[in-house]
Amino acid sequence: MTNDRRQRIVSQIAEQGEVSSDRLCDVSMSVTATSGAGIMLRSGNASLGSVGMTDAVSALIEELQFMLSEGPCIDAYTLEVPIAEPDLTNPIRHWPGFTPSAFEAGVRAVFSFPLQVSAVCVGALDLYRDHNGPLSDDQHADALVLAEVVTQSVLAMQAHALPGTLSSELTHVTEGRSVVHQAAGMASVQLGVSVDDALVWLKAHAFANNLRVGELARDVVARRVRFDTSGGARTPLHRSP
Repeated sequence: MTNDRRQRIVSQIAEQGEVSSDRLCDVSMSVTATSGAGIMLRSGNASLGSVGMTDAVSALIEELQFMLSEGPCIDAYTLEVPIAEPDLTNPIRHWPGFTPSAFEAGVRAVFSFPLQVSAVCVGALDLYRDHNGPLSDDQHADALVLAEVVTQSVLAMQAHALPGTLSSELTHVTEGRSVVHQAAGMASVQLGVSVDDALVWLKAHAFANNLRVGELARDVVARRVRFDTSGGARTPLHRSP
């Protein structure tokens, strides 16, 4: 039964030729009858970025988890088990920042499945619905197979890369994140803190000011935004003219 399920899913992915991360997301959404899907890669406690997503809401879900370091993807990756939150109006899990923001964006249910091979977890497949309700048993079983296929596909893409580089199929993962880390380096100097602390600072300011982290980071790198300290206390965000 599992082999039949896998063959059906692989055939659907291959229908439009070359496999891409966005194609994996589209099929994941279609097979599980959800409203959207996203794939996030992680290494240790760090997010490497979103490989693909189906729409603006799935992009927001991935961005929120990057900013807040909480949500279904984080739990699925950390615990290495599927995470299901079928009703965000009455959530089981406590995600104080993620849940209200996702709900405001129209998300009513989220599901996340670890991307894992043997003992190594490389990220998670995120699914969301714009209405309440759990995945059916068949949809859950399909999602487990999808997670395996996505994992194998991502690793296959990376296998063609030169040592120490990211494959061309996945380079867009780091494009948005590289400016974030550059901004964190600049903010660390301005604030007199470590780069890790500066990254937390950037995420907190982005969330508090209803900005995307990348948007804030581009302003910092372009010197339109800077942080400063006064009398040893961190001061609010300043925008240069």
